[in-house]
Amino acid sequence: MKGLCMDITAPVDPIDTSFDIVARQDAADQALGALRSDVDEVKFRLEKVSRAAARPAIGGADPASLELKGFVDGYLRQGREAELKSVSGAVPADGGYAVPREIDALIAAQLKNISPIRAIAQVVQVGTAGYRKLVTSGGAASGWVSETGARPETTTSKFNEIAPPSGELYANPSASQAMLDDAAFNLEEWLANEIAVEFARAEGAAFVSGTGINQPKGFLAAPTAATADAARPFGTLQFTVTGNATGFDTAPELKLIDLVHSLRAGHRQGAVFVMNTKTLAAVRKFKAADGSFLWTPGLLEGQPARLLGYPVIEAEDMPDVAANAFPIAFGNFANGYIIAERRATTILRDPYTNKPFVNFYATKRIGGQVLDSDAIKLLKIST
Repeated sequence: MKGLCMDITAPVDPIDTSFDIVARQDAADQALGALRSDVDEVKFRLEKVSRAAARPAIGGADPASLELKGFVDGYLRQGREAELKSVSGAVPADGGYAVPREIDALIAAQLKNISPIRAIAQVVQVGTAGYRKLVTSGGAASGWVSETGARPETTTSKFNEIAPPSGELYANPSASQAMLDDAAFNLEEWLANEIAVEFARAEGAAFVSGTGINQPKGFLAAPTAATADAARPFGTLQFTVTGNATGFDTAPELKLIDLVHSLRAGHRQGAVFVMNTKTLAAVRKFKAADGSFLWTPGLLEGQPARLLGYPVIEAEDMPDVAANAFPIAFGNFANGYIIAERRATTILRDPYTNKPFVNFYATKRIGGQVLDSDAIKLLKIST
């Protein structure tokens, strides 16, 4: 038929369609690769700028040491080989300054012997330096009478005044301000702890053997006598002897039993033995007649060892076994020795007096004296 038009579409081959898809994927991969190259170039340029900004200027202020700065400027940047012979952390000039030094924040220290007398004595806080305490002796007397018998006057107690000698304990260490700023540990706290330990050591020694002149009077500085309580003057401590001029005799356990029972029964409630470690080493070897040791170790943690049933306190300020020495004390120290404290330790930080040093001025006013001389007994190395 004339005028009749017919559009005939050629069929699409599936193979040609697949090749067209592959071509489009290749084009997309090429475009993505170009984009990645551009991103990598931008990252490279940013890193280069960052490294340049972080690098310190040559010849400018550098917190590193002079040796390390000279090595970087001379060899690494300018290539002067004469600047480098060897780099070693063992020699400061050869690079050791560049190695950071590490200091332990906990400073180890030698252990000091601190007397435990404060823990067993009577401690009072006072408001003034003129502390006084009254102690009665003798007691009031009494008597038996009939219903209509006369009542004669009886004796009354006598008063004795105790005024513990006192002194001011002080320490005045100093440290430079630069040391306080740069130390790898808390220097101020360390100094305060050191002062506290030293004060404890010094006052403990004074409680045992202090002279009483600008310091407490120790219980070993009190007068002594071999007489019993009723016949001995107030303030005088009673002693028993070992029976040997230079040490213990052949039956030391008997002398220790005599020492224990020279103390009145009321004071024995809460009484302790006091001696140093050398004397304790000898006492621990003492045996009774049946071969058993007089020493009994503490059965539970925190319990003190016992000698003849009484706790043993180690006080390194007690004297060693020697002629005419008093190496062992036995008594109720809560009743027998008094410690009078004016105040606790005070520390004044003084950065003005001794520039550029900072002084740490610590003071403590403290006194001590025998309170009841019947409450403490001593063992003397003597015949």
